[in-house]
Amino acid sequence: PAAKYSLVKHIRLVGMLLIVYSKPELHEHITNVSVDTVGTGIMGKLGNKGGVSVRLRFHASDLCFVNSHLAAHAEELERRNQDYGEICTRTNFVTFEREDMSSLPSRVLKIKDHESIIWLGDLNYRLSGLDTNQVKQFVKLNNLNQLKNYDQFQQQRNQRRIFVGFEEGDITFQPTYKYDPGTNTWDSSEKARPPAWTDRILWRGESIKQRAYRSHMDLVVSDHKPVSAFFSANIKVIDKSKRQKVREEVLKKFDMLENDFLPQVMVDTTELIYGTVNFMESVSQTLTIANTGQVQAQFEFIQKPGESSYCKPWLTVEPFSGCIMPGEKCEVRISMEVDKRTAHSLNAGKDQLYDILVLHLLGGKDIFITVSGEYVKSSFGCSIDSLVRLKVPVGQLTPGQVLSLQTKEYNKIPKDYLVEGESGYQIPKEIWLLCDRMKTLGLDKENLFLQPGNRKEMVLIREWLDSGQPKESPDVSVHSLAESLLIFIESLREPVIPYSMLGRCLESSSNYLQCKQIVSQLPIHHKNLFHYLIGFLREVLKNSFCNALEPKILAALFSSLILRDPSEQAPRARIMLEHQKKKTNFIYLLLTNALTE
Repeated sequence: PAAKYSLVKHIRLVGMLLIVYSKPELHEHITNVSVDTVGTGIMGKLGNKGGVSVRLRFHASDLCFVNSHLAAHAEELERRNQDYGEICTRTNFVTFEREDMSSLPSRVLKIKDHESIIWLGDLNYRLSGLDTNQVKQFVKLNNLNQLKNYDQFQQQRNQRRIFVGFEEGDITFQPTYKYDPGTNTWDSSEKARPPAWTDRILWRGESIKQRAYRSHMDLVVSDHKPVSAFFSANIKVIDKSKRQKVREEVLKKFDMLENDFLPQVMVDTTELIYGTVNFMESVSQTLTIANTGQVQAQFEFIQKPGESSYCKPWLTVEPFSGCIMPGEKCEVRISMEVDKRTAHSLNAGKDQLYDILVLHLLGGKDIFITVSGEYVKSSFGCSIDSLVRLKVPVGQLTPGQVLSLQTKEYNKIPKDYLVEGESGYQIPKEIWLLCDRMKTLGLDKENLFLQPGNRKEMVLIREWLDSGQPKESPDVSVHSLAESLLIFIESLREPVIPYSMLGRCLESSSNYLQCKQIVSQLPIHHKNLFHYLIGFLREVLKNSFCNALEPKILAALFSSLILRDPSEQAPRARIMLEHQKKKTNFIYLLLTNALTE
């Protein structure tokens, strides 16, 4: 109780909080501190699920701490696995505080790049194959070892699907979930959730030893019982005087060899051809860089003159920089994925899946890598005006016809592909199909629009919308349909509220009558779609007793899709927050007034 600690860093994402303290006398030895957050909720944005991370260098050892909250519910096993993978993939330590230039990382660090890792949190893995009473009977008989055989988390680790290389101490305490808050009594609500070890602490690293692993039954604030662990770890400490002496000797040798040895590398190919690429489906290839010289080779993919990034937005390169020792190789993963940000420019012919990457070798020559693919045009990323004119699925059109559709050159498209008359459908048929299928499956589902969809199911939905096959909608969940609807709206070439009217909407966001007047002045097809979406959200809210959705939640979720900022004019963080509040209020006023009229 009398111990004193100094705050190193804290990071928060909604309900996830991670705080790192140290003893004051150790504080000066902690450098290169960095944090990151990853939201894995709906559309990979919301922070109700995800992870927060802190990394630091203590003396000469790199440590990483991760706190995560994965997807809930017993049946969401695959989603939990996916959340874990997303946190590992998307966590990037880029900016560093309390920099030590002698050990500052030269590249973006991932969680896996640390020699010691502590991972904790509500991982939400449940006990499979047992009902509530059976679990309670195991606990009552203190037969915990047999009960662990039903633990989803242990099963997935044994299959090497998650937390490969991590260790967990022996669990000697009863399940930490779920209790009536304020008591030590199992969940007595109508749902009567089966107990489970949802709260875990794991570690990875040869130098770490766990000394204690326990739960705290005396803490009754939550429906979970907290768990804690005590570790000891060996830390590398640098002898600065010896390091300086070695450094000076190395520099002398390098000075002597500088003119005799230049870095040289070879790549296994200078042309990567990806074939056909579909919307929302990532394809990857590996580029192997081999150091054929006598000295280490530092490489980096650099920007071409006049461009803001080293690659197109539909392309990712990992790692984009690195160092290769003589005789060694480095594999670079180059991935191509068309998403809601990039689909519209490809559909409209303003961009194509072609780029030239410049592989720069420090002290050596540049190597040019050509990357190409053929994008399969999709209804995702088309304009509202073009979609309402089209009677058949987009997949029946040739790439040239899709381009003509976007440029309104309808005379280049077969007449039987188009809706008769100049006006076309009231709204895009794809949005109607998504909403209609959601109504069929039921708008009363819990966590509607908040629970992420299944990626494989969402690919089936895209194929259904683009090809019209199968004629009946695919067998998918309402959550996959809901997320597909959100992505479809956000990927529209021009948002439901055109960019040119965004400023007026923000200015009028506190006045219902002015908001209503702006809507009445929208282009006809945009206005029709806006009214349809508001009507659909009204239907969703009629089921709020079951789906637990409120007007504010829906307004916040849909406002950023219906009223989008132009990508090239993204405001600063503080202004963006103010704009988001105004956007939410704009939708909220029209949604709630529409409900009361």
